[in-house]
Amino acid sequence: MKKIIRFTASWCAPCKVLAKRLEGVDLGLPVEVVDIDVNPTLAQQLGIRSVPTLIMMEGDTYVKTYHGIHTVEQIEEWAST
Repeated sequence: MKKIIRFTASWCAPCKVLAKRLEGVDLGLPVEVVDIDVNPTLAQQLGIRSVPTLIMMEGDTYVKTYHGIHTVEQIEEWAST
């Protein structure tokens, strides 16, 4: 099953903007939120170098990545392709 992992950090202002934009938005996939300061191991395993970052996974397999803040429409398009 596909899912999206949203990597964030409590000190990251762009992460807060992205979180606010995504409130109430259904991307059609489950979204797991991971704070890189709380779970640095997962961030390292997936090669997260900056936040905010969205990663799409299918099971344990990496599918694609989206970095930074974008419009809801851009994120919806990314999630649907």
